[in-house]
Amino acid sequence: MYAVIETGGKQYRVAEGQTLRVEKLPGAKGESVVFDRVLLLNDGTEVKVGQPYLDGCTVEGKVIRQGRARKIIVFKYKPKKNYRRKQGHRQPFTEVLISKITVS
Repeated sequence: MYAVIETGGKQYRVAEGQTLRVEKLPGAKGESVVFDRVLLLNDGTEVKVGQPYLDGCTVEGKVIRQGRARKIIVFKYKPKKNYRRKQGHRQPFTEVLISKITVS
């Protein structure tokens, strides 16, 4: 069984027992998270597609950790004008363990 959920403006295909990095969510380590924006559900025999979301379907998970990704360098440059700007960025994320997919 798997589902397609939407969180943080992105879509993810998830199954039970899978770990997933999503955009930062509120919650400390060990807290539970419920994703109610389920777009698609496949239970092995039939596929249900929402318009845009499925009613009564939820995906539950547990926060494993909060973290920040590796640093990327943002470099702006304009030739012949002596314009250079260097800036670093680390994107925050939440790592979630998918524990249960429920259908009602």
